[in-house]
Amino acid sequence: MRILVLESSGNKHGSSNLLAEAFIRGAKENGHEITEFDVIRADIRSCLGCNRCGMGGPCVQKDDYEMKLKGMIKENDMLVFVMPVYYYNWPAQLKTVIDRFYSFTTELTSMHKKTALLAVAWDDTDTVFSVVEAYYKRICEYMQFKDMGMVLGRGCGTPAMTKSSGFIEKAYELGKSV
Repeated sequence: MRILVLESSGNKHGSSNLLAEAFIRGAKENGHEITEFDVIRADIRSCLGCNRCGMGGPCVQKDDYEMKLKGMIKENDMLVFVMPVYYYNWPAQLKTVIDRFYSFTTELTSMHKKTALLAVAWDDTDTVFSVVEAYYKRICEYMQFKDMGMVLGRGCGTPAMTKSSGFIEKAYELGKSV
C-alpha cells in the first residue's frame, strides 16, 4: 500500500513528528511505501470559494496544493494526518489541505481512501481531543474514507514528555497494523 503522511508541525523534531516517525517505521516494516509531505513549509493557499473547480477541478490557484499535493493524494492509498493540537483544534495549515479537497471532492470520495490520525496535545484532560476527533470522524464519513485508527497523545507537550508517554509505541503499532 502507498501511504501519504501529511505532517503539520512547525517543529520538525516535535512530538507529533515523533509519532509520525514511529508510524512510518511500523508501516515500512509491514512492506508499505511511504511519502511524507510537510504542509507547514508548502505554499498552500486557502480555498477561495469561487467554485470554478465545480468540485471537479482544476483549482484556479497554482500553488503547491494544485501542482503537487493533489496528485500525491490521488496516487496514494492512505492518508495519515499528523498534527499538534492548537487551541483544541486542527492546525490551520492542515485544515486548509482538507478545505482544498473541495476541488476534487467527487473524484476523491469515489477513491475510498484509508486514513489515520496522529495527534498530540500538551493538555492531558479527557476532552482535549473532542473537537479534533469529531471533525476527523465527520470528514471520514463525508469523504467515504476508511478510518484505520487514531493515536491521540495527551500530555505530549514536549518530545521528552512524548518519549515517556507510551504513545510512540502506539503509533508504531498502528503503522504495523495497516
